Amino acid sequence: MEKAKGFTLVELVIVIVIVGILSIVAVPIYRGYTRRAMASEGKSLLGAIQTSQKVYFAEYVDFYGVTDTSNDLALDVDARAHKYFTSYTVTANNTPPKSFIVSTTGFGGATGMTLSLTAFETGQPTTAEFGI
Repeated sequence: MEKAKGFTLVELVIVIVIVGILSIVAVPIYRGYTRRAMASEGKSLLGAIQTSQKVYFAEYVDFYGVTDTSNDLALDVDARAHKYFTSYTVTANNTPPKSFIVSTTGFGGATGMTLSLTAFETGQPTTAEFGI
């Protein structure tokens, strides 16, 4: 009589348990990676707006303020090409010390993410808050 080939039920159960444990650990880690990747899109948008504000400030000695836009010609920042962060708000305070606050809120997979950046004129600190 020939020896049976294949896996026993115990071996299959052990493999299923191991795969289950790995998936319990891996899925939350993967979600964290994807949320950080989404947030990096918002951070790049904030960085582009900050750079544009520096250029605007150098030319006009004031910061530019705009509410709820996806494409602003004065700052030359177009957020419509982004997938998760497609609009932003810039609030400018042009009384000394001059500053501006820019914020953006995600949607789609990034729903609930709010990113904001507060920047001051030269010599003052810049702070960033990323609610992820």
